[in-house]
Amino acid sequence: MLVTNVAATRLTTAANAILLAYTAPLWVALAAPRLLGEPTRPGDWGFVAAVCGGMVLFFLDRLSAGGLWGNVLACGTGLAYAGFTLAMRAEKDASPLATAFLGHALAALLCLPWIAGAALPGPGSLAGLFYLGVVQQGLSLALYAWAIRRARALTAILVMTLEPVLNPLWVALGLGEIPGPWALAGGAVVLLAVTWRGLGSTRSA
Repeated sequence: MLVTNVAATRLTTAANAILLAYTAPLWVALAAPRLLGEPTRPGDWGFVAAVCGGMVLFFLDRLSAGGLWGNVLACGTGLAYAGFTLAMRAEKDASPLATAFLGHALAALLCLPWIAGAALPGPGSLAGLFYLGVVQQGLSLALYAWAIRRARALTAILVMTLEPVLNPLWVALGLGEIPGPWALAGGAVVLLAVTWRGLGSTRSA
């Protein structure tokens, strides 16, 4: 998941890479009943469709037809992201965090040849690596491992679609850059769909 995500971002546009990676809810909805025994109810498909449609609207003005191999890798990221979520959920009674740690260790081993051939990072790059490792990956995965023991796989992956649509909010607050109308519409669709489903799950519980 990590390797294909980084490679896809280098070979196609960031919008293409993110959008295709977030096809993961579709694969989770298809696989969770068979692999985890967690049924995908008819209503769930409506939320999956709403989230996927909202993501398309969100990135509509930034999508590109180029970068074929990057787009292929980004589709692979979506499959890998779904597999990661299913594997974490399968470990709900054991240790999802250990599963995530082993996955990151494997990714580090696979990337050693490229790391060994790269120049030493400067202070700014080291600070960025520290932030990405400790906060963006470490802290977020620790929280995800806690949540995946308590939420169905489809719920977890749908909530994660809030990550890319909330990014422009932080940019707008920090830098004053306002998203375009398509991005605002798509973000609103995703946010409403995830919130509505979350409230419905709470009422059912």
